Formats: sequence, structure tokens, C-alpha cells
Amino acid sequence: GTIHSKEVKVDMTGWSDFVFKKEYSLPTLEEVENHIVEKGHLENIPNEEEVLKNGINLGEMNSKLLQKIEELRLYIIQQEKKNSEQAIQIEAIRKENEVFENLLERLTTVEEKLMIEKNEK
Repeated sequence: GTIHSKEVKVDMTGWSDFVFKKEYSLPTLEEVENHIVEKGHLENIPNEEEVLKNGINLGEMNSKLLQKIEELRLYIIQQEKKNSEQAIQIEAIRKENEVFENLLERLTTVEEKLMIEKNEK
């Protein structure tokens, strides 16, 4: 049947904030990918067959979905830190490259002068 309501309140015994605690072990993206490839769905999220057979508990599912959203935020934070580190490294390499380009110009100039002197003799 259908339920029509302005509000539904679900009493919970726990919530997904444990994801942000230091002792939480965030799975690597490789582990997530391996689970998806092997099982065809996210870890701790029921697959289609289970949902069609048993339905879902709204409170429990909201908590699990929030956990996945919070994990995504942690992956984004990790990626942003990595991007910042790489940007610093790229800038250092760019500056180093400028130094090498200047040295190459100077060396080319010296070689040209030496060739001219050699040809004049």
C-alpha cells in the first residue's frame, strides 16, 4: 500500500558518525572496488534481491546511506590533500625547469661563441 504523510519519525539506536572517529578504518578505494566487482553492490548495503525479497528498514537504510556519504567526504578530503601536495610539487618542478631552461640557453650561447671563435681561426 501507500502511506502519505507530512513527516515520518524513525527512532534509532545508533547513527553513522562513527565514520569520523579516529579508530574507524576507512576502506581503501581499491577495497571498495574489489567488493563491488565481487558482490555487485556496496558493502553493508543490501543487494537488489534482498531488497525485493525483504524490503528495507528506513531508519537503518538512512543510517547506512549516510555512512556512505560520510565515507565519500573522507575520500574527497584525502584527494584534496593529495592534490594540494601535488600542486606544490608541480610548482617546484616548474621552477626547477625554468632554471634548467636558463642554463640551456646560456650553454647554447657559449657553444655558439666557441664555434664562431673556432671558425675564425
